[in-house]
Amino acid sequence: MNKKKYSLVLFIIGIILISFNLRPAITAVGPIITTIRDSVGLHTSIVGLMTSLPLLAFAVMSPIAPRLANRLGNEKTLLYGLVILLSGILIRSLPPTILLFIGTILIGVGIAIMNVLLPSLIKSKFPNLIGPMTGVYTTAMSGFAAIGSGLSVPLTEGVGLGWRWSLASWGVLAVIAIIIWVFVLRGTKTEQTVEVYEPNALKLLKSRVAWQVTLFMGLQSFLFYVTISWLAEILIADGFSPTTAGWYVAYMQLISLPATFFTPIIASRLKKQHIIVWIFSLSGIIGYIGLLFENNTVVTTIWVTLIGILLGSSISLALAFLGLRTVNPYQAAELSGMAQSFGYLLAATGPFLIGLIFDITASWNTAIIVIIVVSVLTLIFGLGASRDKYVLEEKTNS
Repeated sequence: MNKKKYSLVLFIIGIILISFNLRPAITAVGPIITTIRDSVGLHTSIVGLMTSLPLLAFAVMSPIAPRLANRLGNEKTLLYGLVILLSGILIRSLPPTILLFIGTILIGVGIAIMNVLLPSLIKSKFPNLIGPMTGVYTTAMSGFAAIGSGLSVPLTEGVGLGWRWSLASWGVLAVIAIIIWVFVLRGTKTEQTVEVYEPNALKLLKSRVAWQVTLFMGLQSFLFYVTISWLAEILIADGFSPTTAGWYVAYMQLISLPATFFTPIIASRLKKQHIIVWIFSLSGIIGYIGLLFENNTVVTTIWVTLIGILLGSSISLALAFLGLRTVNPYQAAELSGMAQSFGYLLAATGPFLIGLIFDITASWNTAIIVIIVVSVLTLIFGLGASRDKYVLEEKTNS
């Protein structure tokens, strides 16, 4: 009894620690990208690969991760993901410039493995707590994403670590998670078996529900990375100072945390999640429409708050769908691989596309209209993914 409770608590702690590691190694780069560029002497566009390479690694690695878990088991594969992440963080901080990009790719590979397998692990270990556990880990992930952005400059300049040691310092989180996860593996060694199963990837490609979940995942990720990349510039063009605009981006991430936490908890208690999708989608659409007009501080705060609700709620619901729309952990891993592969590939085009639209039109209004259209599409596919159906149910009934 006590041993079982200890194992369960250790699992929860391990999942939270993994969640802490899912974003800071990426979000810590943006605020010091100019410092890195000046240090290594490369063009801005080349150094900018440090933000797009992890997303491309997500797209490539996401379908592979379930195959690794099929052979090794979720727990062991997650440990390898942490080790790869730590290796990438350390390699990225070494002097030869080429290692900057090799390390960044490894970071993307390590995070991709964990991104894909965490929903499967939760489906396996906490089948009756998918909502609460998804809420816990997505909130931990989002919270440390904001912390990564916020501490990057203070660690680099305030503490005087320099950009290399500043980025390397995030390896401490990975080390702690690895230590705890080793204990998790030891605690489950006697009961852990690797069950080889028939992959469902090709079947999922024929599932309407799987594609609705995938496109919802991709479109909400598109909105997140576009907003993180360009909201500050939009606000600066609207007359705000760079400092104030930067604070708005941080505020948007922090205000999204309650929605991130509570959305999957509420979603898991409903057979259909349409009402949730309507609420956060309309919230975001109204917020983005508000950016089309000249605004003062009070009104802008309202728009940014509404956008934060959309971004926080949609990511946790997208991840909750991976468990709610599948019947077992293996399907959850396959759907996670599909949704995150196509999803992050779509998301990776977002910042470039919106930047290109601005370059062509010299107006943020056109770009914002495109963002609003994407928000409407997110609503449409979110409603489709919210139906009370499993991904392979259609094929079974046909």
